[in-house]
Amino acid sequence: MNAAAARPLGLWSATALVVGNMIGSGVFLLPAALAPFGAASLLGWGLSTVGALLLALIFADLARRYPVSGGPYAYARLAFGDFAGFVMAWSYWISTWCAVAAIAVAFAGSMSSLLPTVFTTPAQSAACALAVLWLCTASNIAGVRSAGIVQLVTTVLKLLPLVAIIAVGAGAVQAQAFHPFNPSTDSLLGVTTTTAALALWALLGFECATIPAEHVADAERTIPRATLIGVVIAAAVTVGACTVVLGLVPLDALKDSSAPFADAARILWGNGAAAIMAAAMAVSCVGALNGWILIQGQIPFAAARDGLFPAIFAKVDKSQTPRIGIVIGSALATALVVANFNGSLVSVFTASILLATAAALLPYLVSAAALWRLEQQTVKRAAWRIPVAILALIYSVWALIGTGGEALLWGAGLLLAGVPVYAVMRQRKTAAAQATQ
Repeated sequence: MNAAAARPLGLWSATALVVGNMIGSGVFLLPAALAPFGAASLLGWGLSTVGALLLALIFADLARRYPVSGGPYAYARLAFGDFAGFVMAWSYWISTWCAVAAIAVAFAGSMSSLLPTVFTTPAQSAACALAVLWLCTASNIAGVRSAGIVQLVTTVLKLLPLVAIIAVGAGAVQAQAFHPFNPSTDSLLGVTTTTAALALWALLGFECATIPAEHVADAERTIPRATLIGVVIAAAVTVGACTVVLGLVPLDALKDSSAPFADAARILWGNGAAAIMAAAMAVSCVGALNGWILIQGQIPFAAARDGLFPAIFAKVDKSQTPRIGIVIGSALATALVVANFNGSLVSVFTASILLATAAALLPYLVSAAALWRLEQQTVKRAAWRIPVAILALIYSVWALIGTGGEALLWGAGLLLAGVPVYAVMRQRKTAAAQATQ
């Protein structure tokens, strides 16, 4: 097998993985969630964008210096040892399949908007969510190259309507649309904290190019470039598009909208454009779903190869795809969708986001700490690394607190659930080492 075949993800495929995973269901639903806070929500956007860029810089630098699969897991293990590595792998893995469940549900929501007479019951919506989930799972089982092509195509398709909204809508926005600056009853500090936490879901995924590192061509150069390019593109498009929608759709209508971008497209171009925008949301969900399913197989694969996850996750097929890990993750996402589909789409989406965000924040925090720790062990130090690591660490702690007590409680419970798994794997590793002596 030649090098190109062994490492099928190039710069644009890796960049599409970052952009595609960041621009998923969140951007299309976020304007409605931010509407009660008006233009004051831009403060939260600003802080979360800066935080995402700081963390992206950290992941880009770590990937350049340590181009191994696993992303946050690998960096935590290098800096703090096996237990920290396992906890990060466990936490991030949970985050990935919870995100898969959330995005599949968002896809079902977009299809319900497009075909309201077809998807009339929770069971039909659940079937739609599970169908697209397993369709993207099949795409990933076909191999990393296949998944990379799907990711590149869907990323381009989802960017076009968002860029169109920005280009055309910016000229139609009126200054009075942003008055009053803070229409809510919360303090400006409270609004900033709340909106930053809401914006965080739409910015998750900036680390994704670091995780399948061993499938990336010229990883030392490609991953840092893909990470930074991807974050800049995704953040600019996301913030720009959401700001335009806030300026186009009246806040009273926007806060209750199930399709904010479709409403904005209707104002700009009419009902036909609204339907096209709803279809673009569906495409966006497919792209993000495809990318997160790719990631959900790579994290347990890296940990299992190091003896910290059950060995079944380390099994690969002839194209080096960890099929079993992908299928197990999708099965868990399926269980999450089914278990929560007694209520509305929004309730399932919220439950899945809660789990995904809580489980993702800790690996971000520990990755910032890992850069700090590894830099202290480096002979030739860069002056910027420790200050950036400290700022990213502060942001991560603040964002983690901002998710609220319920999210923190879920996060703690998820971490504790992994401790018995680590104990069993540690015991097996010790027994294997003793047997070879």
